[in-house]
Amino acid sequence: MKNVFKFSVFSLLFIAALTFTSCQEEFEELPQPDEQQTIMASSSTALLIERTTSNDGSYDNIVDSASCFALNFPYTVEVNGIQITIDSKEDLHVIEEIFDAIDDDVDVLDIIFPITITFSDYSEEVINNMDELRALAEQCIEGGDDDDIECIDFVYPITLFTFDINEQQTGSVTVNSDRELRLFFKELDDDDLISIDFPITLELYDGTQMTVRSNAELAAAIENAKEACDEDDDDDYNDDDFTLERFNELITECPWLVNEVERDAVSQTDQYFEYLMNFTEDGAVTVRDRVGNVLNGTWSSRITDHGILLNLEFDVLVDFTLEWFVYEIEPGKIKLFAEGGNKIILRSVCDVYDEEPNTLREILLECAWVIKKVKNNGEEIDRLLGYEFKFMAEGVVTLSNGVNTSTGSWEITTNAQGRLVMALTFGEDPNDPDRLNPNPNEVYFEWLLSDLRNDRLKFDIEGTAYELILQRVCDDTPNNPDGDVLEIKTAMMDGEWIVAQYKDGEVDETQNYMPYTFGFGEEHVMSITTGQTGVTQAGVWRVLRNSEGKLKVYLNAGVEGELIELTDDWDFVSMSYNETNMEYDRIELKSYSNSNASYDVLVFEKL
Repeated sequence: MKNVFKFSVFSLLFIAALTFTSCQEEFEELPQPDEQQTIMASSSTALLIERTTSNDGSYDNIVDSASCFALNFPYTVEVNGIQITIDSKEDLHVIEEIFDAIDDDVDVLDIIFPITITFSDYSEEVINNMDELRALAEQCIEGGDDDDIECIDFVYPITLFTFDINEQQTGSVTVNSDRELRLFFKELDDDDLISIDFPITLELYDGTQMTVRSNAELAAAIENAKEACDEDDDDDYNDDDFTLERFNELITECPWLVNEVERDAVSQTDQYFEYLMNFTEDGAVTVRDRVGNVLNGTWSSRITDHGILLNLEFDVLVDFTLEWFVYEIEPGKIKLFAEGGNKIILRSVCDVYDEEPNTLREILLECAWVIKKVKNNGEEIDRLLGYEFKFMAEGVVTLSNGVNTSTGSWEITTNAQGRLVMALTFGEDPNDPDRLNPNPNEVYFEWLLSDLRNDRLKFDIEGTAYELILQRVCDDTPNNPDGDVLEIKTAMMDGEWIVAQYKDGEVDETQNYMPYTFGFGEEHVMSITTGQTGVTQAGVWRVLRNSEGKLKVYLNAGVEGELIELTDDWDFVSMSYNETNMEYDRIELKSYSNSNASYDVLVFEKL
């Protein structure tokens, strides 16, 4: 929650900097200003700058249904009877996951008051009940027609200068965020003169950057960009309001795997599971079944007041032939719906179809690969979390937990659909506990590649509900240029640790872990000692930065007893430094729990 006192101090310092009027020679020399270098605080260019730096309140519309303000973190909501604390933008995904868990239920969200909101000009107000919030929300202009400009952003820092009526410099300030720049303008009078220290950089909505060198170029850049993107000022957190053009680009960008099919309220998923659909810009769609047979059809799309409709027509695939409403789009997934109990869910599979096998071979050979997740029927299998694959030349692969290592063979091929396949063989003993084999009666199995990235790979097994996700782990330098992974690892390896807190959602279960002492050793081996018996058992630990840029701490403490609760890929939260002892002595982790739709918290403290 933002602090009003801090804001007041900031404002006083800001005004002091702008009203400082000592001799001119105390300021750095500037080129002589002219009409194009200085602008008036009430000019059209200044107003464009203010609109571009406005606080965008649309990111939390799933909560407040208002784009002209946003709720200050942290706050608490109750979603379908489940209470959740929202600490960051990322936590809003939890609400969407609960809403999406059941497609045909009625979703209810209640905000726990009081809350504080921040408006587009960064002013704040305390709201005590839903009536007050609704009254303010009704004043917002939705649908992208409000004043704020979201399709272009400033790249900071930016230095600005102020002038008196005679165009003599009176002050300068460097701003480092939209908030600081907007507050800078808020403190000016309409006839105040300012200038910007050009050149400055702007970033467009698609990530491209441009440099501007004058006020005229700046105004033109903002004007040209302000209508260039969908600002998504609505309640639809998953951006289901794609324009027709964006939808057509999305559906033709990659092939799509069929994840789920329901026709006339009867599930047809087993029949069509992982059929591969490929849409082309000329309106053709081809479908490959699991044995490689190709079925041809056509597709078209249109937009209505209720969203986008996708029309599919096949001579053979009658269960797909229908005009479908696109009722949800999320990263890598499209959900289609039609009245009468009809549903199709498609999953994007970019780069895994008709690719050269050497592409995947070279990626696997580059670094080690750590098991992030193994799932069966949606349930995670924790036994292999943090185990490490090393793929070597001549088809040799090892799987290790730091203590035991299994050696096997690997090969990359393609199946009848043209999808990349990773074939693995481990040992001759079908009961080998270190094998990654879902079928205990077979030692040979194939994993179909379903998502290909340079630092993250996702596989599944044809005809089963098994899923495997691997995270690339190279040495610390290229994988972690900031060095924070190495810093966390070094701190954890320096001494022994106890669990100072473990909360399963809102339930404090710290006492269950009081008998244990944890040591984080070489080769990613975690030693867990029970104080009552002195017995030590081995586990696995890792620190890495994942493909989304998040710092993660993998802990595999076993799959029996209370220690199974600690086996997870935890989000790194913080690490505290003790100035007296000159060491890190506290580490906080958190992990979202699907079972109770809240965050688990784990805190280690050094002995």
